[in-house]
Amino acid sequence: MLLDRHPPEEAPMQRIQSFAEDQAEILAQEQRAGRISRRDLLAGLGALGMAAAMPGPAHAQARPEVVLVNWGGEAVPAFREAFQAPYVAAGGRMVIDGSGPSNGKMKTMVQARNVTWDICDSGVAGTGELGPAGLLEEIDYSIVDKGKVDTAFAYKYGVANYMFSTVMAWNTRKVSGTPAIADFFDLKKYPGRRMLRRNQQGMLEMALLADGVPMEKLYPLDVDRAFRKLETIKSQCLYWNSGAESQSLLRDGECVMGLLWNTRANLLKRDGGGLIDYTFKDGLLQPGLWVVPKGNPAGKEAMRAIAAMQAPEGQVKLLASMGNGPANPAASALVPDAVKASNPSDPANVAVQAKIDADWYEKHGAAALQRYLDFISA
Repeated sequence: MLLDRHPPEEAPMQRIQSFAEDQAEILAQEQRAGRISRRDLLAGLGALGMAAAMPGPAHAQARPEVVLVNWGGEAVPAFREAFQAPYVAAGGRMVIDGSGPSNGKMKTMVQARNVTWDICDSGVAGTGELGPAGLLEEIDYSIVDKGKVDTAFAYKYGVANYMFSTVMAWNTRKVSGTPAIADFFDLKKYPGRRMLRRNQQGMLEMALLADGVPMEKLYPLDVDRAFRKLETIKSQCLYWNSGAESQSLLRDGECVMGLLWNTRANLLKRDGGGLIDYTFKDGLLQPGLWVVPKGNPAGKEAMRAIAAMQAPEGQVKLLASMGNGPANPAASALVPDAVKASNPSDPANVAVQAKIDADWYEKHGAAALQRYLDFISA
């Protein structure tokens, strides 16, 4: 029997939260709890693209205004004081739209030739669906600096703005030591429910790693093999839609082990009194991406704004508060020793993770997602 909080017929109606949405939620929670300052909150929001309109020098009025779109929520009131000093210092103007840059909204705008956005906080699913359909501008790497991002995450239609990982976490009272990813699928060794995301990214990859596929041979994904592996634990699986839900399923003891975003795993480890631990080993490293809708009003100014947002300082603040990894390799020199272990883009952690393959998801992501949702509901 499928163990799921939602009946199968309700699954397609559930709202699947994006990583970027979850980050805005975490930032607000951390600031309200007093664990980060208002200044650090604004810096983190800036690193996520949640920057504010700030007055620049008089000559800035000659430059087009850039509209940057993120996922809103608690971030909106902070947009008037954002962390985009490099861009503003260069004379730029920026306003924020917090209405949420879903693929559907971007597609509708471009097809209607009524584009009002310039830069959107997206991901591999966004570039994979919208880029090949001619709905995104190509990133202009004569303006955006490839030297300020891991080249593995500098794509034709998107460029990394921060890094995150899907990792394995576990209840230390039920699981001894540091388990291997194969142990996640061993119900005899560690009985109890397992937690997966209601989305295939990371779930298929980690199933294959657990089944013995070498990291360097992970792509193209053997989807049939991945589902055979997932089938071995299906009777004990719960599925999460939002970062907060993944956190509660482990914290409240409903699951013994789970696959979730490193940011939520880090909060569980920090606040759980030793109840929850996690590892980057055999995780999946993924980028948040800046994308530019086709025909954006500000034209090349969007590329100049993206280039300005490659500054490492705000990315390091975001890491300290939530666990997002800096996309700019130069940020490594600024990362305090105390938080290096929780940084998904730290060289030591990168070395033990697989990197998501955007080309594979562009070609096969939609079909794999539908098959995964059918698998859950069957």
